[in-house]
Amino acid sequence: MLLNLLIHPYPSSPPTPPSSLFPQTLTLKILTLLPLAPHYRAQSVAEAASVLAAIVLVHEWGHFAAAALRGIRVSQFAVGFGPVLARFVSRGGDGVEFSVRAFPLGGYVAFPDPDDPDLPFPPDDPDLLRNRPLPDRLLVVSAGVAANALFAFLLVLAQSLLLGLPSRLPSRASSSPTPSSPVPLTVSRGAQTLRLVVVPDPAPDGSGRIGVQLSPYFRLTRLRPASLPDALALSWAEFAQLSLSVLDGLKNTFLNLSESADKVSGPVAIIAVGAEVARSSSDGLFQFAAVINLNLAVINLLPLPALDGGSLALLLVEAARGGRKLPREVEQRIMSSGVLVVLALGMFLIVRDTLNLDFIKEML
Repeated sequence: MLLNLLIHPYPSSPPTPPSSLFPQTLTLKILTLLPLAPHYRAQSVAEAASVLAAIVLVHEWGHFAAAALRGIRVSQFAVGFGPVLARFVSRGGDGVEFSVRAFPLGGYVAFPDPDDPDLPFPPDDPDLLRNRPLPDRLLVVSAGVAANALFAFLLVLAQSLLLGLPSRLPSRASSSPTPSSPVPLTVSRGAQTLRLVVVPDPAPDGSGRIGVQLSPYFRLTRLRPASLPDALALSWAEFAQLSLSVLDGLKNTFLNLSESADKVSGPVAIIAVGAEVARSSSDGLFQFAAVINLNLAVINLLPLPALDGGSLALLLVEAARGGRKLPREVEQRIMSSGVLVVLALGMFLIVRDTLNLDFIKEML
């Protein structure tokens, strides 16, 4: 089962605790609740890491595209963290630095800091994010979540068009017997063949029941749309079901936090699970990627410091105050505490999940 919580740390050099509502780096915070996969191969690990990198790219592209749409200056766009593998600086405009880093477990979009003494623009430049009107800042902060939700739907739509959506249909052999009506059975026991008559007990739902049934019989099939409108309708229904599953998983996690805390996993476990999905069936990567995208969207909407939802909450407070910003010191304390918590939790999950990997256990 793939549901809720992963957290990724900041890039190799953690950003300075933010001094205002908008840290100069919008980072990707994924949370995902997934069991650790016991087996994986190099190819399946690469496929899972690529999926996670694509999700990072989409999230950060949402922030970047919204800023570009509104003419807001951007200084950096990075996918991954750790050592830089490749980078280039765009010509013209602000000269945005694009980079790919060694570990595709996160990413960030950085904006020029008005408090930077080396800033090539005046601190009151209207194209700096901090100086923009409230609607523009709301758009930039929420765009990452919107991009991941849209990407999740497009993944489901692509699966519908290319492969068909998975569906469970009742098996013909699963028809229930009538209560209190004798049912003849033929039983093979070793070399003997026994003919028995069993009278089903009435079940609470009115059907007949013989012995213990662990789950209803079903057969797996694929729903293939007959047209594009049909594909859109099926994809939307599947998208809605996945979204409800993610929300339900998140709710259960918080309502039973003491019992589910040990199931919260980090990026190492995410890749392990993705590798197991890829090893079993490449088709499953569509659903895997869609669920992780939805997890990211939902978790980032939580009003917690260092998450997009935390920044959105502070913006709503600003709106409720008639457009008056909170004191810089208050914003700094709130956001700095969130950065430290996210960083500490991310490092803890990475170390714990790494130690739980089978080949690591064998080495220890």
